[in-house]
Amino acid sequence: MKKFIAIICGLWTTTACAALPDSIVRPVNSHFTYDIGSSIIANTYLTPLKYTGWGMRIGYDRTQAMKFRPEHMVQRITAGIDLDRTLNPAGNAKMWRLTGDFDYGITYRMRLPQNITVAGGLSTGIDLGVIYNTRNGNNPVAVEAAWTINITAALMWHHTLLGKKLLLTYRPTIPITGVFFSPDYGELFYEISLGDHSGLAHCAWWGNYFRMENLLTADISFGATELRLGFRNNILSTRVNNITTRVVTCAAVIGIGGTWMSLNPYKGISADARIISATY
Repeated sequence: MKKFIAIICGLWTTTACAALPDSIVRPVNSHFTYDIGSSIIANTYLTPLKYTGWGMRIGYDRTQAMKFRPEHMVQRITAGIDLDRTLNPAGNAKMWRLTGDFDYGITYRMRLPQNITVAGGLSTGIDLGVIYNTRNGNNPVAVEAAWTINITAALMWHHTLLGKKLLLTYRPTIPITGVFFSPDYGELFYEISLGDHSGLAHCAWWGNYFRMENLLTADISFGATELRLGFRNNILSTRVNNITTRVVTCAAVIGIGGTWMSLNPYKGISADARIISATY
């Protein structure tokens, strides 16, 4: 009987140990970026004229494999602040635009031959900001505010260039629905402050709210540090309450970042741990 119990205990221990999942380490890949380029702004709430000038952005991008199915599921967080300075066609009036955005998304990825990875999923984000026209004395400010649910995707290609790891990535993001803010044509914010709140929130769909971000980046690895070079194009087009807004920006992107791991200093990393990257 003792031998039988010992055999059963031994088999249970072996089976339990075999069932334990391997230790998984999910490195975080993050970058701080700076964009500089051209900007076109049109907002008929403020003026019927189109303003052109320059725009800049300070951004943050973070990706990490998820705890749930980390080989396929990847989460991404992005945030940024945009500043645009534009002039009217005569060059004697300015229009400033200051906006901030935050977005969280989850994608399902598949690794293909030739070091190609494709991913697709959903994200949700908020955009808040103001447009200020220096010439419009009666109503110089327009507010941008939106919460959207977006389709997001990624196409990545891994390669080696001059002995350095190279990752080329294209990421498009397009909202499919949400809610955005717009007053009536000619409605003053003073009137809104007095309690005229009707008709300010609108359901977003492609017929009245279209936005698309195209981001193309090349990440070059220099040991623990990565240099990011790229191009970003943003298109925003809204039309509601007889108010039309158009914002188009094209910018070069430069950034610095890398991959880091959060480990317990008392446990370290086990010898059989699996490292699952969000990008490789």
